[in-house]
Amino acid sequence: MTLNKSLAGWALLLVLGLNLRPILSSISPLLGEIRQATGLSFQSSALLTSLPVVCMGLVALIGVRVEARLGERRGIALGLMMILLACLARWLMGQASALLVTALLGGAGVALIQALVPAMIKREFRHRVPVAMGVYSASLMAGGGLAALLSPVVATHFAQWQAGLGVWLLPALGALLLWAWLPLGAARNPQVPPALEGLRNRRAWLLALYFGLVNCGYMSLVAWLPAYYQQLGWGVLPSGSLLAYMTIFQVIAALLMPVLAQRGVDRRPLLVISLLAQTVGYLGLIFAPLDYPHLWVALCGFGLGACFALSLLLTLDHHRDPRHAGQLAAFVQGVGFLINAISPWMTGWLRQLTGDFVSAWWVLTVTVLAMLVVTRVFSPASYRIELAVVAPGQRFTH
Repeated sequence: MTLNKSLAGWALLLVLGLNLRPILSSISPLLGEIRQATGLSFQSSALLTSLPVVCMGLVALIGVRVEARLGERRGIALGLMMILLACLARWLMGQASALLVTALLGGAGVALIQALVPAMIKREFRHRVPVAMGVYSASLMAGGGLAALLSPVVATHFAQWQAGLGVWLLPALGALLLWAWLPLGAARNPQVPPALEGLRNRRAWLLALYFGLVNCGYMSLVAWLPAYYQQLGWGVLPSGSLLAYMTIFQVIAALLMPVLAQRGVDRRPLLVISLLAQTVGYLGLIFAPLDYPHLWVALCGFGLGACFALSLLLTLDHHRDPRHAGQLAAFVQGVGFLINAISPWMTGWLRQLTGDFVSAWWVLTVTVLAMLVVTRVFSPASYRIELAVVAPGQRFTH
């Protein structure tokens, strides 16, 4: 890259990432007001988080065909436009049905961008992939935290909860204008690369399941952490600020851990640290939620931020060719986000069944401990040697 193009690339990673989580995290701090105004139950309101994640999964699974039909330029522009329109509709309409439709529309927009960005990172930042993935992941999480922090403030200022959801059309508009101006992103390539054959690829399925399960706590916390602390007696603004606090540590981990990963090829030690941080955080929420709430939330945030960046980096390690690495990442994100979509729904169901959120935190704890065991499988020897002899696009079966 030239210097100008390089700077443009880093700027685009930041602005694109910032737009990928407000559609989810702006809901949670205002959930009490939304439920009161619309009559949504706990399980139904969980759909406001689950439906966008379902879209992320389904669109990512067809990401290679999206890239072939639209290209990165048009695909990412379309995704930003969909996010913008979803936020605008949320500001103008307050019915439950409109919220569910905008969850689908905004989720599809997020999914388009997420399906196309990994290949762009692999191509444009081929010598700095871990750092670029860290910047992208950190900005993505920062957007989620800002939405959780500022949405209640905006809603209070306008005396209207819809404003707290709709204001996020502004960063989407800014990103769309910047994307149109800067010369990054591959054009449409009508030649579809050979299929990943994910249904027959054991390693692709393992990566997908791993990505989904190590990251599913994020969706549950985004959807229900403020509600958990409101149930314990906290107000709307303090409970919403916990998500913003969690995001600080997500961003730190998403930047720090990939930089550390740049020094070697084995991702497992850093993944183990990240999963242990999550485990201690969930146990803290179970046993001492009011004693050290910020410590538990910080540990959860650090573990989740690191796991997202490192599990995507682990996926990209499996192919040298950017297009095929992007195809594998799309499959992994597709299946992974469909798993993630179950998490907030499951938490809402357990809350409705048991009367509190503790059972959900136990499920997340057991899941993370199981993934600690799985992590040992991802030895670099299981894929780096094969990359030297397998042509790009061929499937591997480890």
